Amino acid sequence: MITIDSNQIELKSLQKKYQNAIIADVTYAAKDYLVQLSPLYPHGGIPVPNSGCTTANSVEAIWQGLKIFEYEDIDTSLFTKENAKELNRSSSKLGKMLGHRFGINGLEVLNYADARRRIFIRSYRWVLDYKVQDIIKQLRDATKSQTIVLLDNHVNCDIYNYNEPLSHAYLVKAYVEGLPPYEDAFETITTHHYYAGRRVISWTTEERRVKTIKSCIMPQQLELSLDFKGEIL
Repeated sequence: MITIDSNQIELKSLQKKYQNAIIADVTYAAKDYLVQLSPLYPHGGIPVPNSGCTTANSVEAIWQGLKIFEYEDIDTSLFTKENAKELNRSSSKLGKMLGHRFGINGLEVLNYADARRRIFIRSYRWVLDYKVQDIIKQLRDATKSQTIVLLDNHVNCDIYNYNEPLSHAYLVKAYVEGLPPYEDAFETITTHHYYAGRRVISWTTEERRVKTIKSCIMPQQLELSLDFKGEIL
């Protein structure tokens, strides 16, 4: 089982609250390889939704770069930045935020709810699929026998709560466990069985298993490997 909590809570308090659990920070402040689960981590080569072959170094670079403000449109220069401190774009300097442009040449401007679904959730899913599968496997194996507490800057685990930033740690949990919006990370396989004795008896069983991820090579294929239209599967 995976649960989510705040990385602002003292470790001693967390250990008392979650006895015998594995407590893991998955923010950009993490001191180990789990930092790779942060949307700020510069994996590189992440497809920018609805933007052809354009890629970015991090999910946060995509999220910030596609923002449009009263005095400034999108900023594609953020896509190549690796320093997380250089990614923030503030309305205090750029005027009122108007939304997110759906793609670098897109005409559609998304509101916050649609941008979360069609940009952030989808871009982060690509990272989970193609950049951190070794970590995901470790988490899936560990959850079979232990409770894991993922620490995040935000603890909003409701993908439809738009009043608070969504916890990316929850998206990790959703992917590991097959919960919305990543329930399609698993698939149900129906197996047919037969017994041939004096008479043939047949029956079927269903097995829920992790879906095999198809490898992708070209940026165009990488983008097409996900549905960027925004429907939550």
